[in-house]
Amino acid sequence: MSDHYFSSQPTGPEKRRDYSFTIRGDRFDIVSDSGVFSHDRLDKGTQILLKYVVDPPQEGLFVDVGCGWGPIALALATAAPNATVLAVDVNERARTLTEENAKRAGLTNIIVATPDEGLALAAERGIDAIWSNPPVRIGKQELHQLLLSWFEHLDGYADLVIGKNLGADSLHAWLENQSYEVERIGSSGSFRVLEIIDPRRQSRSG
Repeated sequence: MSDHYFSSQPTGPEKRRDYSFTIRGDRFDIVSDSGVFSHDRLDKGTQILLKYVVDPPQEGLFVDVGCGWGPIALALATAAPNATVLAVDVNERARTLTEENAKRAGLTNIIVATPDEGLALAAERGIDAIWSNPPVRIGKQELHQLLLSWFEHLDGYADLVIGKNLGADSLHAWLENQSYEVERIGSSGSFRVLEIIDPRRQSRSG
């Protein structure tokens, strides 16, 4: 079976390369590798998400679900240096890259974790914000279960970017059917940026 970016342990040869990207106005010199999502560029969906999100609160637990080599986690950690940013990915190679890129950027407030490790911390502390370009290609049912596992601990809000051709509008409707409040806060090309709040838990403040 060929590797996917959501493989837990990519078996393809490593092809590490250095890149420079501007992320929310800040330049980052990062290392990336084959076998991870958008390994050689700042993904278009991620760019659109970061265009529409507003700065998070200055403190709390923030999560990047499906961190890849770490662009969203880097943005969160830079925007809120007093917060804890949890960068989560099933892909071991992605986690290694995010750790290295956080060190390169001098960011000490990023915790890199497996999904199980991350969910354990989320259950303990509650989540104040999620910024994510989630792994929609794992499949519809799998994506639904993934999101629900994190939203179970969501005290604040989640901002997600989803391609329209990958089910953004149907996901919007499905989340509302699950009793979440969903607002489209941005749209560009074929991408939608959705903000989700669980009214059954503490709503977003500020």
